[in-house]
Amino acid sequence: MLTRRFFCACFTAGFAASLLAPSAHAQTSECAVFTPNRQKQLSPDDAIARLTSGNERFVSGKSINCDLRQQVKDTAKAQAPFAAIIGCMDSRVPPELVFDQRIGDVFCVRIAGNFINTDMIGSLEYATKVVGARAIVVLGHSDCGAVKGAIDDVKLGNLTATLAHIRPAVAATKVQGPANSSNEAFVKAVTEANATMSAAALTQRSQILKELVAAKQLRVVSALHDITTGRVSFLS
Repeated sequence: MLTRRFFCACFTAGFAASLLAPSAHAQTSECAVFTPNRQKQLSPDDAIARLTSGNERFVSGKSINCDLRQQVKDTAKAQAPFAAIIGCMDSRVPPELVFDQRIGDVFCVRIAGNFINTDMIGSLEYATKVVGARAIVVLGHSDCGAVKGAIDDVKLGNLTATLAHIRPAVAATKVQGPANSSNEAFVKAVTEANATMSAAALTQRSQILKELVAAKQLRVVSALHDITTGRVSFLS
């Protein structure tokens, strides 16, 4: 026989779980894969807002669980991601997890130091002009090893050429104190400058992206991920 205490305990636990769990409608909405029609209905501002709300869920521990196997089936024949993210290869900053997105939601281009080169610009032209992504986010992060390496002008095999892409941000950054990786304020400033300059370079070096932005079909922004909190702050 169920005791009154057992019944109350189960009711309390169930009620608390219902408050913490996303509603069935919310799960259905967030777990629905992006189709071309759904993608077109999203404005560039909506795309950024969707990433922002996803990061809020990630930071608060309320990420939505979806049936990923079903999403694999639903995206098997086509994809229509709503955004593209240029991120660092750092294992602590996986864009899909940080923004609480899933299969078919976002394009991700990752390289040490989240810098821009011709290959990445071409990839983003495809993501936006051809496939229709509505936003591009250049995502830097705190305590970035590539940024620190560029600051200290590290020389190591092919890494030397990789870090050279970040050196313009180092040269453009002026803060008090030593201009080396031991100066946390300098590292943070270079990280922000690198993300911001990379975002600006996209429309400077790509006529396709420039025209999409001018037509208000695309937003290009930079952001910084804090590896100690998981929170993403948009810089522009």
